[in-house]
Amino acid sequence: MPLVLASTSPYRRELLARLRLPFDTRRPEVDETPLPGETTTALVTRLALAKAEAVARQRPDDWVIGSDQAAEFDGAPLGKPGDRERAIAQLLAMSGRAIAFRTAVAVVGPDGRRLAALDTTTVRFRSLAREEIARYVDAEQPFDCAGSFKSEGLGIALFTAIESCDPTALVGLPLIATAGLLRETGFALP
Repeated sequence: MPLVLASTSPYRRELLARLRLPFDTRRPEVDETPLPGETTTALVTRLALAKAEAVARQRPDDWVIGSDQAAEFDGAPLGKPGDRERAIAQLLAMSGRAIAFRTAVAVVGPDGRRLAALDTTTVRFRSLAREEIARYVDAEQPFDCAGSFKSEGLGIALFTAIESCDPTALVGLPLIATAGLLRETGFALP
């Protein structure tokens, strides 16, 4: 069965490759602006489905995976910083705090099925000085990462703990949930 990842994220592509299924990637054209009053959970679930559906319209005979992630900070979604100053500001604000990262995955099929799952990972940041944060940001430049860090790299040094049911979720694609959704649709996985 043809499979497409509705993402050009190298992180998601590397994660999905672990399942050893052949797949293509396509960029979803989706407006990622949060809706007024939208919770972080609702936002990431809506966007994961929207990304999968956008690519499914281009590839109607294929199964499509979409995913989205946002940090929940003081009850509101916190996304990718985009530049150095915003990354430093995000990490300063999260210093010494526990932050929930919501990661949704959706699978849309040619048979009309729309399946979705959500993972919540809690990251506990240690108290961080501005100089430490600046050194980290300059070293990894995590401008395209929700929360301004790469947990699979040097970003792990920013934490005191990570609480998760799926360690891949924080990188951007919860593989345990993804594998479950794919098995439910008929993909042969262990």
